[in-house]
Amino acid sequence: MNRRGFLKIAGSTAVILAAGGAGFALTRTPTAAHQPWENAGKQYTDPIKNALSYAILAPNPHNRQPWIVDLKNETEAVLTCDLDRLLPTTDPFSRQIVIGLGCFLEQFSIAAQQDGYRAEITYFPDGQDVERLDTRPIAHIKLVKDAAATKDPLFAQILNRHTNRNPYDMARSVSTASLTRIESAAGAKVTTGSTGSGAMLDELRNLTSDAIVTEMKTPDAGQESVDLMRIGKAEIEANPDGISLGGPLMDSLALVGAMTRESMADPTSSNFQLGIDMVRTGALASMGFVWINTANNDRIAQIEAGRAYMRVALQVSAEGLSMQPMSQALQEYDAMTPFFETIHTKLLQNQGERVQMLARLGYAENVGPSPRWPLDTRLKQNQTG
Repeated sequence: MNRRGFLKIAGSTAVILAAGGAGFALTRTPTAAHQPWENAGKQYTDPIKNALSYAILAPNPHNRQPWIVDLKNETEAVLTCDLDRLLPTTDPFSRQIVIGLGCFLEQFSIAAQQDGYRAEITYFPDGQDVERLDTRPIAHIKLVKDAAATKDPLFAQILNRHTNRNPYDMARSVSTASLTRIESAAGAKVTTGSTGSGAMLDELRNLTSDAIVTEMKTPDAGQESVDLMRIGKAEIEANPDGISLGGPLMDSLALVGAMTRESMADPTSSNFQLGIDMVRTGALASMGFVWINTANNDRIAQIEAGRAYMRVALQVSAEGLSMQPMSQALQEYDAMTPFFETIHTKLLQNQGERVQMLARLGYAENVGPSPRWPLDTRLKQNQTG
């Protein structure tokens, strides 16, 4: 199907929905896949499951949700990584996956504090391998009742934080005061930087735009994302992980055969070109960037980067801003090498550092939550999906 044909079908579908498809539209929300957001903090009486019900809402690469939790008792657990959820092409050393597990641990810790517990977390108790993840634990977790534990104000943002991939409002700049608070939220175990204006902002807009388009045009890398796309409500609810493409329009296009994985992977198709247009438009409509660096690139540094990113994301929400990670230029495969080298030249603050995270910022209309597997499916004895 050519571009004109696609737009004709898309336009016709939109008209149908606007004229008489309200009933259909109202049923397209993947309610079951969003239920973990509704259930957080409501289903469990034991403190560790309560904190875990918030931890599973943490951001993570391609929404793979790679966490497996082996519960030992009501206050102790072991976190491991589901090795079937890695991204071997775009994340060959699983650096980004480990960062996502760090996000999980930080959100767990924040939620535990809310109930008066201190989370004692031991990273990689059986050792680590920076080249390849294996079945060894990511962390041992123990909750300790602590009368001195203070509630973290960022807890209030857990249910509000959602990754927003839409273009941001280019009439609204991100203030220096907001950027300062966002950087401060990251904590002392990482170094941070940010920009909201000037040449650096323009350079990062163009660099991240070029990097994401390059990834889409690199066959193996692009296919890794396409394979994880969930198109329409039925697919999202059957597999509430991966990259969700939901809503009435997407459901309708899928039903008439105008939106398929095959077309999204075909560089000659309208779907492919529209995807390029969308990601490029989003990147170029960034009104600020924040980045997180670590002193080295071992697994503990990656965990700490994830914990810092989680705090940054929650502070971004507290500022009324939106955020989207722009990780392509940081990835370690051949097509990204020029971008990787450029981004490190621009953003390193100290010799030997590694840029772990880069995210775009701006103001935008709120978006809904990403789908999640229920907590019980992420527990070792019940693991599914």
